[in-house]
Amino acid sequence: MKARHPMFPVKLDRPLIVFDIEATGISPRADRIIELAAIRLEPDGSQHKGYWLLNPGMIIPVESIAIHGITDETVSDCPTFKERALEILTYFGEADLSGFNAGRFDIPMLSEEFKRADIHFDPERRRLLDAQRIFHSHEPRNLSAALKFYCDKEHTDAHGAEADVQATLDVIIGQFKKYEDLPHDMETLDKLLNPLDPFNTDRSGRLRWVKGEVTINFGKKKGELLKDLVTRDSGFIKWIIKNDFPQDTRKICEDALKGIFPDPPREKKVENKNQRTDKPQKG
Repeated sequence: MKARHPMFPVKLDRPLIVFDIEATGISPRADRIIELAAIRLEPDGSQHKGYWLLNPGMIIPVESIAIHGITDETVSDCPTFKERALEILTYFGEADLSGFNAGRFDIPMLSEEFKRADIHFDPERRRLLDAQRIFHSHEPRNLSAALKFYCDKEHTDAHGAEADVQATLDVIIGQFKKYEDLPHDMETLDKLLNPLDPFNTDRSGRLRWVKGEVTINFGKKKGELLKDLVTRDSGFIKWIIKNDFPQDTRKICEDALKGIFPDPPREKKVENKNQRTDKPQKG
């Protein structure tokens, strides 16, 4: 479907593809693309939309389903990325790329899928217009910017500890004045601002609950059960314990070597479908 986009403010000397990916998780090597949507902007002002719903060839984790709503049944009859790789490559052509946080997530994910399909795709030859980088470069997210925004004050002694702590206190007071819906007790605030992912076994998510079993969620052992590694590859568990992992992660591993495992959760539900856990933050 072609349409004109006369409002696009950038002069294009070759096509620009704005795209977004939903996947089974956040690891370009371990996870797979489920949904790919794109708009190709041409230098003449026309645009062409592309959309692919894909079978990832693996079970879609329940926490990812809670975010994008795409189930194994939804994609059971869909083609794989490899089956549509040439079609997608033709659509992308030699175009430049654009997205929101695309450089950290969408482009690496797309590149890995092409690599698995034995198709060369070199993003380094393409220019990148990342909306998130524009956002962050023009709307700084630091203490000085917060003090100016909430208190209309200049942070004249930035990075001095005494000035920083006073500025932080002023910002917090300013935030409560601006956002009347903020709760006024620490217990509710902590649950609101620091929600625990219900699928995490440890707080950082390096260990995850999958079907009631503690599962490794990073690196080359991702997807393997902790109890299996204890007997089959205890060296990996000892490596976690000896290295700079969070204390709760190390404690779970230490207990596992002793045959002690945490009790599985009774019920794990994701109530907030807007909580994005399937890819690096986009906002």
